[in-house]
Amino acid sequence: MGILNVTPDSFSDGGLYTTVEQALAHARQLIGEGADLIDIGAESTRPGAESVEPQAELRRILPVLEALIPLRIPISVDTRRPEVMRAALAMGVDCINDVEALRADGALAAVRDSNCALCLMHMQGTPRTMQAAPGYRDVVAEVGAFLRERVQSVVMAGVAVSRLLVDPGIGFGKTLEQNLALIARLSELAPELPVLIGLSRKRVVGDVTGRALGERLAGSVGGALASVARGAAVVRVHDVAATVDALAMWRAVMNETSE
Repeated sequence: MGILNVTPDSFSDGGLYTTVEQALAHARQLIGEGADLIDIGAESTRPGAESVEPQAELRRILPVLEALIPLRIPISVDTRRPEVMRAALAMGVDCINDVEALRADGALAAVRDSNCALCLMHMQGTPRTMQAAPGYRDVVAEVGAFLRERVQSVVMAGVAVSRLLVDPGIGFGKTLEQNLALIARLSELAPELPVLIGLSRKRVVGDVTGRALGERLAGSVGGALASVARGAAVVRVHDVAATVDALAMWRAVMNETSE
């Protein structure tokens, strides 16, 4: 999953792809590098970020979606706003990736009757406050319980389980140790459901490697490989080409050793 942020303030690439031309060019680059789908976000959910009004989010994302739909690649929209979900689905997007796991009023109703995929993510608190003092008795057990509860609620509301993915929310209200525990024990979170992992360039990579934001390529690729080795079905990344190559090599070795 290639990341396309059409925001002025995302932690890694805010302001780089805010025009339709810039966004389209970057999407083409991600596709050329081997992305299977593009995840477009118009509201930064980095730690400390302030919320964005739905109309502002729509003004940012709709022109970009209009330009990207003809590329014929699956498109995911990263939003927690029902208004944005409805507008994006009306344009034919393939997935809604919601950091609030469809808990906002009207979110579930906005997506229930579509055929799109839905990614339900765990977040403790809000983007503005989530990293203030993350606390858990057992982070794996609690995040897993939350994800399973959300899956059950969404399915009971009439959504086919085959439409669902789950995301433990790396960096969304977790310490370094908690993030690493979640990655190490991915298979325990929501058995039988595909897991999406997003750790590309995040603080967890910097904390482990000691690298600044612009120097986290190798650490991000290593994290993606570790996540796939532990069962992740989708990795959400900024650096598609490097991740695709690393995964190709890893799979080749794994296939050889399993024969």
